[in-house]
Amino acid sequence: MLAAIGSARRSVLLEMYLIESGCIVDRFITALLGAAERDVQVYLLLDDFGAIGLKQQDRNRLAHQNIRIVYYNRLRSHSTLANIYRIFLLHQERSLHRNHRKLLLVDGETAFVGGTGLVDAFDPPGHPERQWRETMLEIQGPVVADWQRLFCASWSKFAPQPLTLPPVPAARDTGHQRGRITVNDIERYSEVMLSLTWHITHAKERVWLATAYFVPRWRIRRGLKRAARSGVDVRLLLPGPITDHPGVRYISQRLYGRLIKNGVRIFEYQPRFFHAKTVLCDNWVAIGSSNFDRWNLRWNLEANQEIDDIDLACRVKAIFEQDFSN
Repeated sequence: MLAAIGSARRSVLLEMYLIESGCIVDRFITALLGAAERDVQVYLLLDDFGAIGLKQQDRNRLAHQNIRIVYYNRLRSHSTLANIYRIFLLHQERSLHRNHRKLLLVDGETAFVGGTGLVDAFDPPGHPERQWRETMLEIQGPVVADWQRLFCASWSKFAPQPLTLPPVPAARDTGHQRGRITVNDIERYSEVMLSLTWHITHAKERVWLATAYFVPRWRIRRGLKRAARSGVDVRLLLPGPITDHPGVRYISQRLYGRLIKNGVRIFEYQPRFFHAKTVLCDNWVAIGSSNFDRWNLRWNLEANQEIDDIDLACRVKAIFEQDFSN
């Protein structure tokens, strides 16, 4: 991602949930300022709650004529956790709506999507053994234009003026994969859940699902159990004891019994915190920002890249198998 920003010629669009001052943010700010100095237009769409840890001095560093920043769903105060809790109580549903997407677009030609955040916890300086287990996907081709349209739509909801960008250049011949974006939009419905449910129901060989937080709706649980009973290889890859939300893990474990009785196999990742969000149903792959818990699918903006391709499915299958061994 840093290399892509470093080679940007026209535009950099960054949509990010978690962003917190530290070594990683320092590297990204340096790269973004370098792009701005080259007259690259930089647009940062940050969730206001997810950016609470971004210090004022770093916000000041981003003050540049070629850098524009919009904060999604502004909170009224960042001063204390008590204030944040009070804000949630006062504003109820409005404050709970967050932008959980993770997206980097460079020149309208390359996109990066997945589950990462610009926080040192993902990649602790000097402690590679503590890196969060994460997955990001680099994308080229016609679908990048869809990601750019999605970014512009999210930006325009909270920016003083709508964002209008030049048309995306004609895509180079980048391959044969078939792909599309699915989104979770609080104002409409969850394409993410509808697509997942459909692919679980129609899987013939495997349903492998990896997520950091597993508290899904009953429809997903029912689909997993029915698939397993019909002979489909159903596996869940979830965090082990190393997690940033132990309470969510305990809730997930309450669901294990009935799933296991119906033939679902459950793997808890041991070495580090498992934060990736990946689904493999036969040769269909989904990678993106969405966890499969009620909170994500009810309150958050999410977006996944779906790919229907045998070669990529084989690569993702190998990644899953390595994770299962851990």
